[in-house]
Order: sequence, then C-alpha cells, then structure tokens
Amino acid sequence: MQGLIIGKYVPGYSIIHKMDPRSKLILVSLFIAVVFLANNFYSYGLLTIFTLTLMFLTRIPIYYILNGLRPIILVVIFTFLIHLFLTKEGEVLLSVGTLDIHEGGLVQGVFISLRLLFLVIMTTILTLTTTPIEVTDGMESLLNPFKKLGMPVHELALMMSISLRFIPTLMQETEKIVKAQSARGMDFASGPIKDRINAIVPLLIPLFISSFKRAEELAVAMEARGYRGGEGRTKLRVLRWGIIDTMMIALLVLLSIGLFLLRS
Repeated sequence: MQGLIIGKYVPGYSIIHKMDPRSKLILVSLFIAVVFLANNFYSYGLLTIFTLTLMFLTRIPIYYILNGLRPIILVVIFTFLIHLFLTKEGEVLLSVGTLDIHEGGLVQGVFISLRLLFLVIMTTILTLTTTPIEVTDGMESLLNPFKKLGMPVHELALMMSISLRFIPTLMQETEKIVKAQSARGMDFASGPIKDRINAIVPLLIPLFISSFKRAEELAVAMEARGYRGGEGRTKLRVLRWGIIDTMMIALLVLLSIGLFLLRS
C-alpha cells in the first residue's frame, strides 16, 4: 500500500484549496450519489471531464494524484475481473476455458472500475487540498443541527478527521511490519490461501498494538495541551462561504442534470 496519498495534505493556493471545507464536503458527498446516475459511455465521459477539471484546478501535478492510485489498482483489477466473468449479458466475445466473456460483462467491468476510480480520486482531492483541522471544522459545522438531538458532533467530526489523517501513517506502518516479517522468512505472496491467511496474523497483531499505542500518545498529547472537547471552544479561523463555493456546487448540479439526461 506504499504510495497511498488519501489523507495527505499538499499546501497550495489553488481555487480548490481556497474553497470552504463545507462546500468541499458537500461536493464529495453529492458526487458519491450522482456518480451512480452514469450508465453509458457518454455519461462516463462527462464524469471523466468533470473529474479531470477538478484535478487540474487543484494545481497539484496530475501524475502525483494518479501515482497515488497505484495501491488500489489490484482492487480495481479484481472488481473488473469479477464483472467480466460473472456478468452474462450480451454476445459472447471470448471463451477462456469454461468461462465466457460477454459483451455486457466487459462494459460493466469498465464502468464499475471507472466509478471506483472516480470515488477514490474525489476523496483524494478533498484530503490533498484540505487540512485535517479544516475537515473537522467543516464537518462539525455541517453536523451542528444534530447537537440539539444530543449527538456529540465535535467528537464525531474529530474522530473522522483523525481517521483520515492517519490512513497514510497506518499504511507506512503496515509496510514496515511486512518488510520486518519478510526479513524473518514470512512469505505473504505465495503458497496456499490457508497459509497466506495464517501469515496475516503476525501482521495484524503488531499493527493493532502500534495503533493503540499511537492513539494513547495522541490522547496524552491533546490532554497535555489542554484539550477538553468542543464545549466553549473558539475557532482561530472562521469558515467563510464564497462565490467559488456556490459556483462549484452549481457545477455539480449541472453535472447531475447532464448525467440524468444522458441515462439510457
């Protein structure tokens, strides 16, 4: 999983960086919903243009974002193969042993793989252009109405923000443990499936111990700095909704209308 960039923040002065974190959270949430409207090549082409436009507007090198997708390529390939061989729609294009590849399976495999990539790219853009503090503030502001129902909004937002922030750290930790276990003779890449599953146990135990230790250190550090939750807490930076935020939400609404009209 080395190279995963979800959860990392890249400082910058792009339009996307300057957007209010609330609008970015709304944008990503709505995008996750509208992406399911796409069901043909035209609508997926529109989604591709929208996603590439956002990637360009971040002013972060596109190859850096695409390079961060490498760790999930195996998941994408697995998803593609599942749909390729299990979807029995349309004409038979090719026979591989006892398995037939249908036209519908090929199309569905490509569509579902693209959908997965779009979702990961949008989430990556959110974390690359938004600091963990901004994510926490934005999420807390959006969930603020639920405080009246007794929901611990501040703690919930902080928990989700920390989870996003520590994804790359946990991936690096996993990589170190895998290398350490491999140096001791553990084989994660070959052998029967049962042996591979058994090999994961020595990987998970130190990873859990390391995660709990890191969580305890973080809690001690926060308490040492006087953190007592969200009650009475003031903000250094006040969130401001600008014209850019409204325009981006309007752009997403236009995308949704376009996807709906292009549905077949």
